[in-house]
Amino acid sequence: MADTAKPSVLVLGGTGFIGRNFVHHLVVNDLASYIRVADKVLPQTAYMDEAHAASFASPIVEFRQANLTNDASIEKAFTDGVETPFRFVINLAGETKYSQPETVYAEKIAQLTTKVATAAAKHGVERFVEVSTAQVYDGNKKTKSEDEKLKPWTNIATHKVQAEEALAGIDGLNYVVVRPAIVYGPGDVAGIAPRIICGAVYKQLGEKMEFLWTKDLAINTVHVDDVVRALWHLTSHGESGEVFNLADKGNTNQGKVNEILEAIFGIDTKFAGKIKSNLARVNLSGVTETVNEKHLKPWSDLCKAAGIENTPLTPYLDQELLYNNHLCIDGSKIEGTGFTYEVPEINEELVRAQIAYHVSQGIFPESSLQ
Repeated sequence: MADTAKPSVLVLGGTGFIGRNFVHHLVVNDLASYIRVADKVLPQTAYMDEAHAASFASPIVEFRQANLTNDASIEKAFTDGVETPFRFVINLAGETKYSQPETVYAEKIAQLTTKVATAAAKHGVERFVEVSTAQVYDGNKKTKSEDEKLKPWTNIATHKVQAEEALAGIDGLNYVVVRPAIVYGPGDVAGIAPRIICGAVYKQLGEKMEFLWTKDLAINTVHVDDVVRALWHLTSHGESGEVFNLADKGNTNQGKVNEILEAIFGIDTKFAGKIKSNLARVNLSGVTETVNEKHLKPWSDLCKAAGIENTPLTPYLDQELLYNNHLCIDGSKIEGTGFTYEVPEINEELVRAQIAYHVSQGIFPESSLQ
């Protein structure tokens, strides 16, 4: 029988990067009586390592394949086979790919969040945790706290702002919002992963790796272990409607990440600088296309040589992320609620652990490593 003293949890979008780590955290720490994961992607096709797959096979975890843009699917996720309402709902669902049409983001971020949050209020959920993004803030150099004016610089962030605003208008909804910096760790495919893969590509090419702008461009980070701990912490801390940034203490910038990649791949790196980068910005679409064409074939060759036929990993760089936008936030507010970050900053060991996760699945060529 389930331990009724422990809460039941509904994780929306739970087979993704943060979701799988969150489910694993709940299982290995024995925090929940029952966990339902609702996602369109099956765990068996989500490129999980053995530990994460084992957590999804736990008797307290139930997976339901669901289209969370569909009202009937949402209702089933909340109610089908459930005797009492879920105490906590964690919303990790929504479109995460860049450079998609506006209609995709409208449906799969703002509208989806409004629908699932409305269902949470309807069914008396104790706490709804919405995962947004730190890209909602202005891209200038200033370190942003939660009360800064919002000026989103990606289309995803624009629709995340709309989703956040919608939550405030839902009667009876007890909720908090988290705005993480760049999340990295085991299972990451979109945070620092493209930079890592570019490192492997430039080792293959035997060339110096060059990124736009300068080493000082802020790309603040937070480890996924701290993110999932924060999500759980906020099920029982914070006032309804509060917003919390999540960022480690390292004030990560491009220079720090490149130093790590130099050590891992044995490559040299450099930065284009402001003048050259501003010239590139005039035709950033063309520059992005040229760079991606340069990267994709060597990556494909690396994978083929390693016997890798399919991988979700790609060196593809999205144009939206190549502008001179600093992602620079203050993640200390949540510490005032009793939360403590356990991973103070990104380092070589942690990035190697992220790579090892993918190597273990046969989707990253180990031969590229130093």
